Amino acid sequence: MPSESTQEPIDLTSPENFEKGERVYDRIESGQCTDVRAELDAAYGFGPEQD
Repeated sequence: MPSESTQEPIDLTSPENFEKGERVYDRIESGQCTDVRAELDAAYGFGPEQD
């Protein structure tokens, strides 16, 4: 049965979204990022998965 909470794909190539990803990537490279998924979710406006 398909999930009812499907999300629209995000255009990661838009300048705004690319910049968000770059900021997270910079934190990963510098060792400041401890939870990549949480930071990407926050950057792109996703909340915790709900059951």
